[in-house]
Amino acid sequence: MTLATDQKLDDKDLSATSRGMLAMRDDVFAIWESQVRNHIDEANGVSGPILVNTLPAFYDNIAEALTPSHPREDGTSNTTSMSAHGGERARMTPFRADEVILEYQLFRDAIFTGAARNGVQFSPQEWRIVEVSIDSAVREAIREFSLIHEAIRERLAATLSHDMRNPLSVILAGTQLIALTSDLTVVRRVATKIASGAKRMEHMLTQLVETLTFERAIKLPMVIAELDIKPLIESVAQEFNFVDEDKVQTIAEPIVGYWCRNSLHRALDNLVSNALKYGDGQGVRIKAEQILGRLILSVHNQGKSIIEEQRDRIFEYLRRESEGNLADGWGIGLPFVRSVAEGHGGSVSVDSAAETGTTFTIDIPVDCRPYVHTSGTA
Repeated sequence: MTLATDQKLDDKDLSATSRGMLAMRDDVFAIWESQVRNHIDEANGVSGPILVNTLPAFYDNIAEALTPSHPREDGTSNTTSMSAHGGERARMTPFRADEVILEYQLFRDAIFTGAARNGVQFSPQEWRIVEVSIDSAVREAIREFSLIHEAIRERLAATLSHDMRNPLSVILAGTQLIALTSDLTVVRRVATKIASGAKRMEHMLTQLVETLTFERAIKLPMVIAELDIKPLIESVAQEFNFVDEDKVQTIAEPIVGYWCRNSLHRALDNLVSNALKYGDGQGVRIKAEQILGRLILSVHNQGKSIIEEQRDRIFEYLRRESEGNLADGWGIGLPFVRSVAEGHGGSVSVDSAAETGTTFTIDIPVDCRPYVHTSGTA
């Protein structure tokens, strides 16, 4: 079963090279992870599920693109998954931009090494597709990585300018008073206030830097508990099939992890509702897979595809009010879906093409407890 972002169910229509690449996936990722941890110091403090990120789906996208009859030209065609990769790197890891570029270079080398070990031979044209895929992925990931860090800097500047006004005012007023008095008692009292204000500013700086550097995002309060994802997606499907039987199908084996049931249920409900509304009437498919410590949860439908310009902005707030065509309806509730995915320490992406339909994918760690801001209510 492939993990590609178009929710392809099998590899029967793929070329021999594509199938060979899929068969060596685990070996490639073992090589890649070892090399990343050897060459990138920051990677050694990152757990496996966070390190692997959205790369398995990207890998399978490349495998699809190696089949001449497949509509995907390269591993980044029709999907936002590599932008999601860059966003996760910015929010969830201490990686620098040059280290994101290096991990992709190591990814290319791991594919080459894995192919040599497993007897998979690429033609020059096929290897060119691999290289173009990785080059495109680097550009998309770094663009999103930079945007996230720019937003962090802007938020830091705004917060600092607001919160530091009071202690700064105390310090300035105190220094002015000291300059005007020769009374040592007054000087000592004012100096104490100045020191207190300076300590407050130091505490604010430390707290802000820690928050903005390590949390990297505003996360939804969630109730985390052990959960089997299969009954959850079946429950969502049953709610929609109550009126129109078998309109929503599910594909999943039992997968037990730690997630917030209510927020995932709401996110799936939103995606399925939109998929039914904007599909072509052939129904909707919910699929759940597990790989390398990640849960890949996707919703697929056939119908009018989402154009590239809209795919890049579809998870932004107020999308539906900004433009007035059919595909904009997908924007209803999608910012919430993004918040749920990011709140679980993962990401959400969309893959959309006329030939393969539209697939939204929530890609999160199986055990998200280390990355979640918990609360007493869902």
